[in-house]
Amino acid sequence: MTDDSYMKEEIRTLLEDLLPLVDFDSEFLFSELDSLGVTTILMSLSDKYNIKLEAVDATPRNLKTLDSIVTMVQRKLQEKEG
Repeated sequence: MTDDSYMKEEIRTLLEDLLPLVDFDSEFLFSELDSLGVTTILMSLSDKYNIKLEAVDATPRNLKTLDSIVTMVQRKLQEKEG
């Protein structure tokens, strides 16, 4: 497995455990999330990857799909390193 697919599965497992009613294969994931779901995603990913995710990161673009969530986490990790 590549790092990207490993991270995607890691994030999927984490979020499915926290939000079992959300379909993380949805092409419109953001529309399935309420404010608590969005907060749960941001807080749990912040804790897991030791990155800073804030309300400004909770955009439909960042939370549209599982892939876009992975991209957001990778971008934050790169920003932290840089």
